Amino acid sequence: MQIQDLPYPDPGVPDARSGPRFLWWLWRNQLGGQLKSLAWGLLHFVSVSALPFCVGLAVQAAVDRSGTRLALTGCLMLLCGTGLAVGDTFLHRTAVTNWITAAARVQQLLARKAAHLGSALTRRVAAGEVVSVSTADVEKIGWFVEAVSRFTAAAVTVVIVGVGLVVYQPALGVVVAVGLPVVALAVLPLLPRATRRADVQREKAGRATELATDTVAGLRVLRGIGGEELFLDRYRRASQEVRHAAVRSARMWSLISAVQVLLPGLLLIAVVWRGIGLAREGRIGVGELVTVYSAVMILNYPLRHFEEIAMAYSFSRPSARRAARVLSLERPTDTGGTREAEVPGGDLYDPVTGLLAPAGRFTAVVCGDPDAAGRLAERLGGHPAEPDRSVLLGGVPLDDLPLDSARTAVLVQDKDPVLLSGTLRELLDVPSSGAVPAADALAAAQCEDVLDALVQGSLGAADPLDARITERGRSLSGGQRQRLALARSLITDPEVLVLDEPTSAVDSHTEARIADGLRRLRSMRTTVVFTSSPLLLDRADQVALVHDGRVAAVGPHRELIDDEPRYRAVVTRETDEELGAVDDGMLLDTLQELEEIEESA
Repeated sequence: MQIQDLPYPDPGVPDARSGPRFLWWLWRNQLGGQLKSLAWGLLHFVSVSALPFCVGLAVQAAVDRSGTRLALTGCLMLLCGTGLAVGDTFLHRTAVTNWITAAARVQQLLARKAAHLGSALTRRVAAGEVVSVSTADVEKIGWFVEAVSRFTAAAVTVVIVGVGLVVYQPALGVVVAVGLPVVALAVLPLLPRATRRADVQREKAGRATELATDTVAGLRVLRGIGGEELFLDRYRRASQEVRHAAVRSARMWSLISAVQVLLPGLLLIAVVWRGIGLAREGRIGVGELVTVYSAVMILNYPLRHFEEIAMAYSFSRPSARRAARVLSLERPTDTGGTREAEVPGGDLYDPVTGLLAPAGRFTAVVCGDPDAAGRLAERLGGHPAEPDRSVLLGGVPLDDLPLDSARTAVLVQDKDPVLLSGTLRELLDVPSSGAVPAADALAAAQCEDVLDALVQGSLGAADPLDARITERGRSLSGGQRQRLALARSLITDPEVLVLDEPTSAVDSHTEARIADGLRRLRSMRTTVVFTSSPLLLDRADQVALVHDGRVAAVGPHRELIDDEPRYRAVVTRETDEELGAVDDGMLLDTLQELEEIEESA
């Protein structure tokens, strides 16, 4: 896989049982790139390590006054230099390719898992952690996967040079052969502590990222309640904890780096001391001493990769563990389904609560518990938090349909919809039936002022559809974002549309016009709206009251508000004491106010 071929047609099925298993799976799925990197790495490191032998041969040829050997040594040095340059160039190219393709594979896996889980993802994993995994953790994972092949090439080179020195000059080669394992493995006792400190650092950094993400997302609310300083202090403390953890981790890695410098230096001193003694005794020549000395110096270069692979593994292991945790999450229901792909039609029925939404009708649902309403809305869309009896659409269980078919049949818009950055045209470019034009959907959602605001905020955007929307629509008010999200849902024109509090952030007059537009545009389509707004409830064909997890009453809004105290308590926000004081005159006043709003809308 080359960079220009990304994204992967299929990133594969990861082994997410643990972080190390996930890293091993990534490495195996890049075997071709790893072998290329290993080959170019061997060429590069062997060429570098062969230069000291060339220098030694050249020195010995000069001492022996042999022009032929000196010329041959020069040719050999030219060959080594060429191998060094070519190997280094293509090693860098393959290493970067391995890094980027590994990171891209992880990002595709995470994106696929997010689409697979839907709303269940953020219920199980904090949004900030998902952001951290898909950004910083992806880079750490890619770094380790890429570094394995370079480390392998460096380790093989060290072995080759050690064996070569033993063959070339046994008296000094034995000293090098004994010292190299000590130099390479001396840092192993320090790695567990360094790994633990790196884990603590990554954990604290992840918490700080989550806090920053939550603070930015809720900045408008924080300003409204004057909580900026409180959250700023919390983030200061979190960032200081990250700094202290990073300093502690850096101390250990500094110690490991110092050991990696000290021990090769001691080995070099031992080789020189032993070599000078052998040279005085006449047992080795000057060229041989220069060769061994230079070889030990050059070995510092491949030996540094032992420290790098240890650092890469220490930083990537917690990242891989977090990624594996996200990738191991599963939906409570099977996504493959047991039926052929189809989009059924008919009544929507939930056997758990007894809720029935007749086909082609506008059904409103009143639920006193907002969280319970959200869970029920997700159930109606085939996204249950826990496995249970499936919702039926036209008698067909949604759980038996492939996930794509279920999502095509039933669309759920939750109470906090997200607007992606880009132009309005891109925002409204969603899978749809084509029966609802963008202009009609925007008009039904009462987005005229939203379009004006977008045009004013976008330079050179004469067409409102070319106006840009900032990240999550932060430049818009809550009501404007809510109406744009509603227009986007209306454009899709699904068989069943489930809306959870779609007008909670708009004023009553706009809400009345939206109710009329929604009813008009969704004519002959099944629409379920979770709301406690009298304006929407009065437009519904039928209203269902859900109490204690079951449908307690069904009927028109005005009948329920007269006859059902529990319904009246939710819709009018009355307490038990106030319910006892309600009389017919108060109800009449309420209905009259409702009619006045309708007439003015």
